[in-house]
Amino acid sequence: MTATTAQAFDGSGVDGAVYVDVVDAAHRAPSWLDWLVSGYSTYGLALFAFLMVIGWWRARHRDAAQAVKALAAPVLTVLAFVASSLLKQAVQENRPCQSLHVITLEACPAVGDWSFPSNHTTLAAAVAVALWFVSARLGAIATIGALAMAASRVWVGAHYPHDILAGLALGALVAGLLALPLRRSADTLAGLLTRGRLRPLVVS
Repeated sequence: MTATTAQAFDGSGVDGAVYVDVVDAAHRAPSWLDWLVSGYSTYGLALFAFLMVIGWWRARHRDAAQAVKALAAPVLTVLAFVASSLLKQAVQENRPCQSLHVITLEACPAVGDWSFPSNHTTLAAAVAVALWFVSARLGAIATIGALAMAASRVWVGAHYPHDILAGLALGALVAGLLALPLRRSADTLAGLLTRGRLRPLVVS
């Protein structure tokens, strides 16, 4: 065990037993299911990028203020990612595959690639909350996708359940707190953008 591993936080005492049960279930599951879950866990964030593009494209054809909210979605997502990364460095929790020495569907990350909170889940939750301010339908789709992303990260063995719960909460909190004041100033920002060179971003 390296000095870095010894000094890092071991989260297995929180819900390590639940994590092991999920990983065991993944090993017993049909290979096609593991393939689907692993694929979504790895590449599923592309879905959220696609939803943000759809939200912006539809909004700019409907209302400039809605287009401003749609343009803000990726910004809010990046800010949530920054918050998640800072929290990772503050907590420095070892990955469960390192602490519990289990074989997982996803290759065990290197020491120093911290587990708490889940970045994937934080990003997905932030997009979901941001899109609720743009379109209830897209927000609902993204919410389902975020919950699926959270579950997939435990299934493939990358995170403890408490990592994904923290990611969901952090992403939703950051996006929600920042989106609320943005909603109140969306009309003002839309007016400024429609008079400038960025007009095509908010008006079709």
